[in-house]
Amino acid sequence: MAAECGQQHESDEKQVGDLPEVCLALAIALTSPRDAARCAAVSPAFRAAADSDHVWGRFIPTSRSLPLLQQLPRSNSKAAYLGLCDAGAVVDDGDGGGGGPVRAWLEKATGARCYALSARRLSLPWDDGEFCWRFKPHPLSRRFAEVAELVECTCLDIYGRLPAAALTPATPYAAYLVYGTVEGRRRCLSFPDQEASVAVGGRVVARHAVCLCPDEAEARKFRAGGAVAGGAGAAVRQPRRRDDGWWEMEMGRFRLADDDDKDDATDGEEAVVTANFEVMGWYPKRGLVVEAMEFRPLRG
Repeated sequence: MAAECGQQHESDEKQVGDLPEVCLALAIALTSPRDAARCAAVSPAFRAAADSDHVWGRFIPTSRSLPLLQQLPRSNSKAAYLGLCDAGAVVDDGDGGGGGPVRAWLEKATGARCYALSARRLSLPWDDGEFCWRFKPHPLSRRFAEVAELVECTCLDIYGRLPAAALTPATPYAAYLVYGTVEGRRRCLSFPDQEASVAVGGRVVARHAVCLCPDEAEARKFRAGGAVAGGAGAAVRQPRRRDDGWWEMEMGRFRLADDDDKDDATDGEEAVVTANFEVMGWYPKRGLVVEAMEFRPLRG
């Protein structure tokens, strides 16, 4: 009799995997995309719950929480999520007054929102007339139909703007300038008198001395003239070569708290994140090719 009671007690014990699929899905939806993928490997019951539309639909931003995002395919939430991670989507074609397309995608592990503002979307200097820049296709650009090639200008100041509410709250971000140069036409892009900055709601949160095309010989000539970007002894930030063939320069890092879109707003206006690149010297420059300005979460 005691043995039979023990067997009956063991058979009445419930495991987590015995919970209804809807309960498992509700719990997994409170984690992250990375954790959901791990849960799918636990058991068949976990896999069914972890792959459900309820879970992956929670990881896809809504148009209310992501103002620039108007619509997404919803037939299969996991496939839609992975599609946004791999290829992204054009979320604004310029009809809102920005003047050019914006591409958005999600970081696969966390679901954090990423953006690339096309060259058409950026503010570019036109001090030397309408022929300062030439918009044209580029073989390395698979995200946008056109890039901007600098024909020549004396005042080089580029900035991009993004609503703070479009970014994932409480997430560390960095802004990047994505660019290249025209072989044989590059001029005066190697002097270390360049500066990048990031502002949130009009308040500068990062400022760095940078150089798009580092050249030690040019730097020595520049320093011999008595001008050093960012002040004496300032470290000049260097670019890195990306896998897609473009160069990128980190312009600055920032972090938005959950309520920053309210605290940083002025007179009821929506808070904006602005990233700016500027060459301090007024002399002829040419040969820069701007593909985009990106806002991406920092990888921990």
